[in-house]
Amino acid sequence: MIRKAAATIITVLPLFVLSSCGKKGADIKSPAVENYSYSRPGEVAVSHMDLDLDVDFTQQVISGTAAFHLDNKTGASVVTFDTWALLIRDVVLEDDQGRETQARFVVGDSLAIVGRPLSVRIEPNTRRVTVRYQTTKEAEGLQWVAPAATAGKKQPYVYTQSQTVHARSWVPCQDTPALRFTYTANIHVPKGMLALMSAQNPREKSPDGVYRFEMMQPVPSYLLALAVGNIEYRAIGPRSGVYSEPEVVDKAKWEFADLEKMMKTAESLYGPYRWGQYDVLVLPPSFPFGGMENPRLTFLTPVLVAGDRSLVSVVAHELAHSWSGNLVTNATWNDFWLNEGITTYIERRIDEALYGREYADMQTIMGMRDMALEANEIGKDSKFTALHVDYAGENPDEVPSTYAYEKGALFMRMMEDSLGRAHWDKFLKQYFDDHAFKTMTTARFEEYLKQNMFAADTTRYASLKVHEWIHDPGIPSNAPTVKSERFEKVDRQIAFFKSGARASQLDTRGWTTLEWQRFLDNLPSPLSAERLQDLDETYHLSTANAVVQRSWFPAVIAAKYEPAYPAIEAFLTTIGRRYLVRPVYLELAKTPEGLEFARGVYQKAKAGYHPITQTGIELVLYPDGKKAE
Repeated sequence: MIRKAAATIITVLPLFVLSSCGKKGADIKSPAVENYSYSRPGEVAVSHMDLDLDVDFTQQVISGTAAFHLDNKTGASVVTFDTWALLIRDVVLEDDQGRETQARFVVGDSLAIVGRPLSVRIEPNTRRVTVRYQTTKEAEGLQWVAPAATAGKKQPYVYTQSQTVHARSWVPCQDTPALRFTYTANIHVPKGMLALMSAQNPREKSPDGVYRFEMMQPVPSYLLALAVGNIEYRAIGPRSGVYSEPEVVDKAKWEFADLEKMMKTAESLYGPYRWGQYDVLVLPPSFPFGGMENPRLTFLTPVLVAGDRSLVSVVAHELAHSWSGNLVTNATWNDFWLNEGITTYIERRIDEALYGREYADMQTIMGMRDMALEANEIGKDSKFTALHVDYAGENPDEVPSTYAYEKGALFMRMMEDSLGRAHWDKFLKQYFDDHAFKTMTTARFEEYLKQNMFAADTTRYASLKVHEWIHDPGIPSNAPTVKSERFEKVDRQIAFFKSGARASQLDTRGWTTLEWQRFLDNLPSPLSAERLQDLDETYHLSTANAVVQRSWFPAVIAAKYEPAYPAIEAFLTTIGRRYLVRPVYLELAKTPEGLEFARGVYQKAKAGYHPITQTGIELVLYPDGKKAE
């Protein structure tokens, strides 16, 4: 998943409390929370799940059943599932002879962030537990999109975002990355709509609106995904393609033409793609992230369909998760860097193979800039500047995460530089082979690294400061030095502009989005209205792609350049990706008049934002905790 901007940490969230109770379940005790989950898969675990769900756009609810096949490893008498604001209607047990009985269960007290436990009494011969339930409007993992907010403007849309702890808001489940399971699903939707999941997917609409899905490889709950809308498919390669609304799908097919090349590049480095098909789904603008690596079907923001293939590295990142994250999964969110740091490193290797080392180096330098910006916000000695982080008590959606991505990738590059690319590639390929479809902790990764790369040379291991990289704040002294000739050329143009050159005198030929970011991020602040107008009229920065706008608008706001404010409002009310909009809100909130403008715009934009984006923005605009109406 693409990184979120650094955010203020919060430890308490309001939680919708349901007035439901179990049947004769008063003697069932709910377990304590461990790593954001009530479940105890080490005792009794879900091995397979069967869903049968109805998607009701009129009521904006999903209802039906979730049936869980159990692996009762310890002879436990209670199995516990995570829920968030779900209405639990009924629970039924099935024994090893196929006989069904009503279950005794209890829905426990609510806790901020993690929701409520559903604890079910089971027998030694219980093989399956079926939960009949319904979602509510408080489901943070569901985004119901009105027709007006879609590309076609005629039919509604719904999609999920399960990572990190939101699968439990639309499916009762053992919502922890420590557990992997297979699943099937029957999804009932209105006729004329297409349903998709992180599983084997249809390419045509079903006449009766019923779709059958199967995910044969075991996945963690955060990779459960569902989308329903007026969606069409276009093939790109023999095992890749794109889904989107009819108004977008052909543009998206052109934008992501390198999908198959990306897959072949990753396979040449780290072994076969093991998920069969790799498709992408371009969602409505409210999607809060650049991408989400749902297996077989990456979810993407429409911002990436820029018309010039300038933002496709996001796709390379999500594809890389097919090895790092989806194939070998962080066992807890404390080990998040194992997903994102390794993935960011692989993303850069794909970028290098397809677009050149210089392009990948520019990406790395921009990542180092992002770390510096985050350190300015949270402090360079913050625990979140380490790789392995204890997230206890924090909202995992709101913790600063740039270091997990960029410091993790820089650590991987340090190892490559120190040990040699061929040796490091061999190690990573073996790592994926040895742990395919399994989970990984930081401690086990460190042990595996020692055994396979430093068994005969512990002194070398210590000299590379591996422990410091993983467990200490900040960047160790043996970090790679990364330079870019293309950025050096940009820097000369920055100096030229600072000396008084007009915009038309600058040499910007062939600049990519990365080079424009470098230029805009280093402009003098504040600039005069005249100079801003000169830049905007020459290069049309207020209407550039969204990533360029993200760097341009803070300069506009710092100078209070009012002619660009309509473009800022249009940007904030049409884009839901938090990484893009949050820095603009942050800059606006620095002055009383800017904060007033930002709050007014947010009132218009809020309905089109995902709950995850809403939370991040409200922390900026309402630091006293008084949320927008």
